[in-house]
Amino acid sequence: MRPLHIALAVLVAAVWGVNFVVIEIGLDHFPPLLFSALRFLAAALPAVFFVGRPKVAWKWIVGVGLVLGVGKFGLLFLGMDRGMPAGLSSLVLQVQAVFTALFAAQALGERPGRTKVLGMGVALVGIGVAAVDEGASGPVLAFVLVIAAAACWGVSNVLTRRAAPPDSLNFMVWVSAVPVLPLLGLSLLFEGWDRDAEALAALDRSGAGIILYVAWITTVFGFGAWSFLLGRYPASSVAPFTLLVPVFGMSSAALLLGEPVGPLRWCAAALLVGGVALTSLAGARRPPTAQADAAVSTAPVAPTAPTAPMAPKAPKAPKGQQPERAEQPERKPDALGAR
Repeated sequence: MRPLHIALAVLVAAVWGVNFVVIEIGLDHFPPLLFSALRFLAAALPAVFFVGRPKVAWKWIVGVGLVLGVGKFGLLFLGMDRGMPAGLSSLVLQVQAVFTALFAAQALGERPGRTKVLGMGVALVGIGVAAVDEGASGPVLAFVLVIAAAACWGVSNVLTRRAAPPDSLNFMVWVSAVPVLPLLGLSLLFEGWDRDAEALAALDRSGAGIILYVAWITTVFGFGAWSFLLGRYPASSVAPFTLLVPVFGMSSAALLLGEPVGPLRWCAAALLVGGVALTSLAGARRPPTAQADAAVSTAPVAPTAPTAPMAPKAPKAPKGQQPERAEQPERKPDALGAR
């Protein structure tokens, strides 16, 4: 990758990492479900009028919008509102790579190789260490909510791969429009009209800036730059930069919010990042049928032999006489098993 593009990839990872600190601050201004709804509303408007019509079927946009918007971000915001630290959230959420590999094995038939299985095991050990650390200092329910958010992210990754959007930014903007109304409905149901109205009435420059950051900087700029990089380099060259997200997340949370980072958390970080690296970078084995199809499709085609001149037809036998039948050699099956 060119140095300028490497710097862009690092910048995107930094933007996504600092986003957890911004979410933590934003939860002091808004209830979590209302905050998530406003985030997607700002991400979809006015961008939806400039990206053109959706380039994939609506079922994929609605499916990803509900799982990613309502599931992942709704649960993440709820978990952080219940006490999950911003830095630890940025770390634990990376277990989505393990969930993605598991769900892809079931839905897409992608059999994980030994290296990927090893990486999943290491990442799960890291989650266990992080759970011990959080269980000793914070609410377990908040930790479970963020794990559930990571699982929803894994499902949305598989749905996105099935959708195969040709334009990632177009897809993300339309996906952002889907969860707005469901999140608003859930907010009114569980957080109450009075609490939502009070938060909106108290909206100031700080609150507006927070919404714009999580919507335009994190989503529009972040995913736009990411799709730009993926369009010019192999995914294997770009994907490893996501491992910097928890580094920026934990560092910014420690610097800006004063979150302590003890030995257990550093151990969990090392295990999780290492496991996710193995899981993300190791290739999945194709099913046997897919391997055979690929072998056939990529096999070199032999040049066509020149056509031999046609032999003259034999004269017809007189009526009543049957010509002697030439002895036919025994026919053997060809290489493909045809009979």
